Amino acid sequence: MKLVVIEAPAKRDTLKKYLGSGYEVFATKGHIRDLPAKSFAIDLNNNYEPHYEINPDKKELIEDLKRKASRADEVLIATDPDREGEAISWHVAYVLGLDPNTKCRIQFNEISKKAVLKALTEPRTIDLNLVNAQQARRVLDRIVGYKLSPILSKKIAPKLSAGRVQSVALKLVVDREKEIEDFKPEEYWNVSAVHEKGGIVFKSALTNFKGKKIKVENKEQVDKVLSDINGKDFVITNIKKGTSKSHAPAPFTTSTMQQDALNKLGMSLKKTTSSAQELYEGVEVEGEGKIALITYIRTDSTRVSVDAQNACREFIAEKYGKNYIPEKPNIYATKKNAQDAHEAIRPISMQMTPEKVKNSLTKDNYKLYKLIYERFMASQMSEALYSNVNVTISVGDYEFKATGRTQEFAGFTAVYKEYVDEEKQDTSKLPKLDEGEKLVVKEIKKEQKFTKPPARYTEASLVKAMEEKGIGRPATYAATITILTARNYCTKDGKALVPTELGKSICDYLDKFFKQVINVKFTAYMENRLDEIAENKDEWHGVVDSFWHGFKDLIKNAEASNLSMKPQPVETDVVCDKCGHKMVIREGRYGKFLGCSNFPKCHNIMPMPSEEKKPVGVCPQCGKNVFALKTKHGKTFYACEDRNGCNFMSWDIPTGQNCPKCGKYLVKHGKSVKCSSCDYVAPKEEV
Repeated sequence: MKLVVIEAPAKRDTLKKYLGSGYEVFATKGHIRDLPAKSFAIDLNNNYEPHYEINPDKKELIEDLKRKASRADEVLIATDPDREGEAISWHVAYVLGLDPNTKCRIQFNEISKKAVLKALTEPRTIDLNLVNAQQARRVLDRIVGYKLSPILSKKIAPKLSAGRVQSVALKLVVDREKEIEDFKPEEYWNVSAVHEKGGIVFKSALTNFKGKKIKVENKEQVDKVLSDINGKDFVITNIKKGTSKSHAPAPFTTSTMQQDALNKLGMSLKKTTSSAQELYEGVEVEGEGKIALITYIRTDSTRVSVDAQNACREFIAEKYGKNYIPEKPNIYATKKNAQDAHEAIRPISMQMTPEKVKNSLTKDNYKLYKLIYERFMASQMSEALYSNVNVTISVGDYEFKATGRTQEFAGFTAVYKEYVDEEKQDTSKLPKLDEGEKLVVKEIKKEQKFTKPPARYTEASLVKAMEEKGIGRPATYAATITILTARNYCTKDGKALVPTELGKSICDYLDKFFKQVINVKFTAYMENRLDEIAENKDEWHGVVDSFWHGFKDLIKNAEASNLSMKPQPVETDVVCDKCGHKMVIREGRYGKFLGCSNFPKCHNIMPMPSEEKKPVGVCPQCGKNVFALKTKHGKTFYACEDRNGCNFMSWDIPTGQNCPKCGKYLVKHGKSVKCSSCDYVAPKEEV
């Protein structure tokens, strides 16, 4: 019996089906040995030696793994095919006492029978270069997080966190917000004409004056244009016809999948990552059992295997016809700094169409699988062809332009339309026109516009920016961005990420003391250094050492500074019921609250009252003020200000008066006043 060790339990049934009875599959459920969660665990004085520990919740699992390994004829470690997976393999080998230089490691890019059986024939040694690159990342992130977070917590607010990549991602969001705040809109005007010929209505737009581009900036200029062209003929002086092509998009990488899933499907990074993981690990499909549907989901490569490419082309030719496949297969260039360790994200089998598996998948999993399937199929299809017409219309010294575009051949768009095309499609249609022809003008339109500031980042556009700038890697995008909202450094306004005042304060502080390290250029440089470790072009201890020697001086300067960015507490009219001092507004990890101004002699705290910070009623139990509060789901309720000594709360506002019928307290309910207990409703004249 051979033992195959994997990470995710969800893969077990899929793999066992392909491996057969001679194999047992064991899942580690992720990391089994790692840096401890609550201590630094990096020996800065001993070559940055990391002190790994068995994860407390994995002790019984490891004992079980050891027992199974001791009885196995051979142990094969099949963790995920990336740097983190390689590091987990190394830790598994250490725990089991296996030599990492023996051929104990197998990997596959997809969980298909062909790929799994092929992997069994190609065992290899654990790639220590990949392991060391991952170790260097963990050590660098631990140094930044453990050395920087306490400073932020001391200088700004309690329990803050900083990260080597996380803080740079936050900086992108904050810098964009500053651009928006500093933006000064500029006025401009669009002038256009509405024409009709043969029942077809179309528009032309003002573009030139005396042969040069014109920018109409104010109403006075608009009025002059309208005065100049008033009564003049619109004469066609040039018609230019041509063709254009639109090439199919590349198959998905991790980042492009995340971007499209948000833009087209409205799926968050977290939901997309979760659904993709399930599709990769395996799902129950009617008539097939548990099977994986897509290849590995953490990749920055657009490369696909020749077999997958050929299978896709055959499928397209059969379904759409040979015109829909290019003469030579489409091959896409992978960006310069990509690791290119795996194929692009694609369906394992073209025969598993979205329609075939729809009833077996959850709604989100189906939508994402359909998107991945159609994107891959489109990537191997022919170009879309268009006929274009550009018409120049002269009106005295002015020129107007009309454009038309007609699709002659759908090509890849028969399957897939890119998001930008859907937002900005040119659907104009022009009638047959001739040079020298005078056009009928039905209406002249003028439209005042203002330049717009750059758009706020969404999760999708932030992923794109991080990828383009070389910050982070495919496996880290979702976790990095998710933490920004989880820790209240950003909030969401629709899809847009908006930095909070706390997020801005963190960035301002980091800019003052850690600008050399927490910036885009340096973070991208460190990613390249990590890549060089993986490629055996650099040594990981040296990379960490060069970072630490510069970083420790920045830490010393920040710790020695008296600068504090803690918000000053704001005094309220609420009196502390413990000592009589005024309560002040303080802010903690979970938001604002009322704390006694007599702290530390008095530790009394209360929840924040409503935004108005004014009482709305009288407590029927103790006579103190009642404030409007919010549940964690945003629902309003009313509670006594004495949250320690009085437990009164109500969904309606108590009036401070009692019911004449039963003696219980009265409450405001909409526009009426009624009893909180019986059926009494106060007469309108008493409300």
